[in-house]
Amino acid sequence: MPALCRDCLATFDDAPARCPRCGRPRVLSHPELFDLTIAHLDCDSFYASVEKRDDPTLASRPVIVGGGTRGVVSTCCYVARISGVRSAMPMFQALKLCPDAVVIRPRMEHYAAVSAQIRAKMAALTPLIEPLSLDEAFLDLGGTTRLHHAPPALLMARLAREIETEIGVTASVGLSHTKFLAKVASDLDKPRGFSVIGRAETAEFLRDQPVSMLWGVGAATRAALGRAGLRTLADIRRAGHAAMVARFGASGARLHALAMGEDPRRVTPDAPVKSVSNETTFDTDIADRARLEAWLWVMCEKTAARMKAKGLSGRTAVLKLRRADFSALSRQQRLDEPSQLADTLFRATLTLLEALPEEGPFRLIGAGYADLAPADGRDPVGDLLDPGAGRRAEAERAVDAIRAKFGAGAIRSGRSLGTGDKLPRG
Repeated sequence: MPALCRDCLATFDDAPARCPRCGRPRVLSHPELFDLTIAHLDCDSFYASVEKRDDPTLASRPVIVGGGTRGVVSTCCYVARISGVRSAMPMFQALKLCPDAVVIRPRMEHYAAVSAQIRAKMAALTPLIEPLSLDEAFLDLGGTTRLHHAPPALLMARLAREIETEIGVTASVGLSHTKFLAKVASDLDKPRGFSVIGRAETAEFLRDQPVSMLWGVGAATRAALGRAGLRTLADIRRAGHAAMVARFGASGARLHALAMGEDPRRVTPDAPVKSVSNETTFDTDIADRARLEAWLWVMCEKTAARMKAKGLSGRTAVLKLRRADFSALSRQQRLDEPSQLADTLFRATLTLLEALPEEGPFRLIGAGYADLAPADGRDPVGDLLDPGAGRRAEAERAVDAIRAKFGAGAIRSGRSLGTGDKLPRG
């Protein structure tokens, strides 16, 4: 059976218990090891790993990266996970489970810089890279064997080793024949894992897996499937394509295909961004509309800055709120013309906020643009309904120029002074 050592990268025709070259036990073997070409690489607790790399005194301590006591956990290290801490968990709950944890505010620009280093290493292997976030991506390594004189499995083992030794964070790898299965495989043996799901074993592997394994199946979809008596992938397969489509429409067809191990999606480099947004969790719940509006302006400014940096404009404005009981509320409005301005986004989302029948209190507010396209450089010029639009656009561009020259804190809008709180970083 084909095998390779993940430590010294030696390859073998038969799988030994330990590598005969370096004596270590991290030997990976699989009948299709050197034939599979779709990989998913996922850094292990990426933000927390970067923080531990930068501060070695944190090496053995539980680390949580996230907001204040009313925020949520962005990620946590594996030491914290032993206590039950998980991503997206409310911070107060995480600190109850792990009171000794070191809590660190996210440093997104720093994590993005580390991610760029990892991305550069991926790009040295193949141009077919589809990032899912800062810490994970798909790679299509079909056709790279001749170029690099090594099979994809060996290239991915070498990549994971280089990320660990040269960048200082660890990663797990999944290798398969589809994107869905590669992503599933990367999560089977974390941290520092490398798992393979071959074509021949796909049906057997998937048969008794829970429906929650399928991409896009959250709590609501899982409950709907459960009401239909569908709890495992075997249940979905027995139901058949026609029955799944009849009951769940296009989603049913997709779920049935995945349950069968079918996933025709290709690795798509630089997949288009679907939305850009910013949100913040308050230190205390807010019902006061003036403060909510002030915070809404801050989120619109941050979103607009990202839109301008990416050269994008959006056709839809989105307002997001989270109630005191953690339930979410979202509203959106189609714009008359695409925009990337904070002023446009604020006016649209403020209209949505004012139209809400409930007064709160709310624990989170966010604003974003959706339906994105490359910006064409045109700003509103004003019309009979809004004659001041052109002047406001000119003023916003002038503020952008000042901030570009003297820094983001050089000038601050009067609207943001009404938050009554210390503004978040980034």
